[in-house]
Amino acid sequence: MNSNNIVTLNHVSFKYEKEWVVKDVDLAITSGQFLGLVGPNGSGKSTLIKLMLGLLKPDQGEIKLFNQRMKTFNDWKEIGFVSQKANSFNSGFPASVLEVVQSGLVSRVGAFRFFNHQHKQKAQDALRLVEMEEYAHATIGELSGGQQQRIFIARALVSDPKLLILDEPTVGVDEKHVSDFYELLRKLNKEQGISLLMVTHDIGTITEHATHVVCMNKTIHFHGESKDYKEFSEEDLNHLYGHSVQALTHNHHHDEVNHL
Repeated sequence: MNSNNIVTLNHVSFKYEKEWVVKDVDLAITSGQFLGLVGPNGSGKSTLIKLMLGLLKPDQGEIKLFNQRMKTFNDWKEIGFVSQKANSFNSGFPASVLEVVQSGLVSRVGAFRFFNHQHKQKAQDALRLVEMEEYAHATIGELSGGQQQRIFIARALVSDPKLLILDEPTVGVDEKHVSDFYELLRKLNKEQGISLLMVTHDIGTITEHATHVVCMNKTIHFHGESKDYKEFSEEDLNHLYGHSVQALTHNHHHDEVNHL
């Protein structure tokens, strides 16, 4: 057992009714990694995330978080989660940015208790981490998709997690701001020491920023360093994805983004 493991999956499988969507997955995420999770649509990526978050229970196999079995794990503040909220958020929601970030402390404070000065300070510190402190008193609906996504990251960071899981976080973010977004993730990983797991379709971009890549299509087909994943041939990717993979290159701030 590796004491540095944050998430460990041993022979994990899950099915909806009779269809296996995750099959015999072995995976270990260690402290300090920035791991990109890629694969075709319907490959089980989001289901795998839900299993890690305890939202679904595996039909087979075992999941451990911080070397503790899932069924006895209860220190959920150690794990932050950011979903595709920026693409579907209600722009008319009247909460301020600071209130949205403070809501990430509800599990610690309690649903019917007031936030004190210390909680407000933690929310402001989280906003500072994502470089959004000047928007603390703005209404969340006034912000752009990219700005909103930074706020949701701040909300996930306010409880000081050791692992941050992001499910397609660049959905709803203007392409010209994607480069800045990845720079934020790099700082969180390298400077703040937060381990990252990011589900994405942007293979070209994730391999430039993540330390490791997991490619799955119901099961794991590759798990290793990003530099090794780059060596995959087009034929290998076509076979894995079950269709021809065409890379579309967009140049913004001299960065190339490959979409599948």
